[in-house]
Amino acid sequence: MEQAAIAILGALAAWLSQDGRPRWARWACIVGLVGQPLWVVATWRAELWGMFALSVVYTAAWVRGIWVHWVIPARQRAAGAM
Repeated sequence: MEQAAIAILGALAAWLSQDGRPRWARWACIVGLVGQPLWVVATWRAELWGMFALSVVYTAAWVRGIWVHWVIPARQRAAGAM
């Protein structure tokens, strides 16, 4: 079950990240971040330390995507509404 969720969420995040429609592409970071706890736990349990470190880097990248595609635009909209 865990591996299926990792595969589905990872593939969906990659698919969305390549969508030409910004309204769809911005969801890639959300979907990717949802899958990251599964990666972190799976690699920790399997003692795959290189993959564990890489999953931490991917987590940071998805968080950056949330900042760029969600937080900054929300702040810009709020500033424009004032």
